[in-house]
Amino acid sequence: MCTMERRNRQGNGQGVRPTPGPSVPCRSASIRFAETARALGQASRLRGLEVPTFRSPPGLDGVQRTIRRRGRSAVVSVVVRDRPWAAVVADMVEGIVVANRLESIRADTVRAALWLAVDEPALAA
Repeated sequence: MCTMERRNRQGNGQGVRPTPGPSVPCRSASIRFAETARALGQASRLRGLEVPTFRSPPGLDGVQRTIRRRGRSAVVSVVVRDRPWAAVVADMVEGIVVANRLESIRADTVRAALWLAVDEPALAA
């Protein structure tokens, strides 16, 4: 949970207090999605990979992730709303692997590097 301030539960109007739990900065899901896409893109380019375009949500109902290819480029669409963040990141990472048609050892190496690029303490929980 992100650190946010909220009204005192007693409703006595005496200000605000921080929520309990680990301190994680608050960001909207769309900002977090964009930041993650940027970090994954940079890590992919460093490894000589094509970076797909990321968008949300997919155009098809009932799916968590889609990939659409047009020539050399690809668009990876991921459902963000009402999903654990780790699932969203996993779909983005796998989208890069699939878009680049990676297999076997190279795919595993790239997955590990991409996860390190977006490593957050909140994902470990």
